[in-house]
Amino acid sequence: MGARIDHLVTSGTFSLDGGTWDVDNNVWIVGDGSEAVVIDAAHDADAILRALDGRTLRAIICTHAHNDHIDAAPALAARTGARILLHPDDLPLWKQTHPDTAPDGDLSDGQVLTIAGIDLTVLHTPGHAPGAVCLHAPDLNTVFTGDTLFQGGPGATGRSFSDFPTIIDSIRDRLLTLPPTTVVRTGHGDQTTIEREAPHLAEWVARGH
Repeated sequence: MGARIDHLVTSGTFSLDGGTWDVDNNVWIVGDGSEAVVIDAAHDADAILRALDGRTLRAIICTHAHNDHIDAAPALAARTGARILLHPDDLPLWKQTHPDTAPDGDLSDGQVLTIAGIDLTVLHTPGHAPGAVCLHAPDLNTVFTGDTLFQGGPGATGRSFSDFPTIIDSIRDRLLTLPPTTVVRTGHGDQTTIEREAPHLAEWVARGH
């Protein structure tokens, strides 16, 4: 069986800067019938384990370290033996949620992670968070953008550790340069494509936050 993308939505809360909000998160699983990686272990380790359906979990890849994207990561790692990978610039955020544990390895710009014969290239895209990354899988015509790019605009930058000009630079320089038909699979909400989002960049810049 060839590589495929599985998707589930988990529900929980996002907390930062003294506020808490209910959220639904996209969890992406890339792999084949025997092995997989999880992109963003959000909220519900049991649900993610069910979706893995007995496959060997090779890694838990964190697009960034806001609590709603990493809260289930240690539990999932403990039950599967998978390594948790995070860009080191997001360690201060990670420690807010998991002060007594640490990721098992670093993500770095240009790093290539291979699962089921599919290459996932790490793109460092700071702005929503300092260590935010996207994962480009050209063989699947897909980029996993976490909270950097959504249908209709960039991720939020109104809270600590975020910066609007930086996220715009990341989207313009790292994402809009991808093939136009690339499917954008986001951390929340519906998917989109690079060509659908490209015309809006000037509007985002003009609108500011």
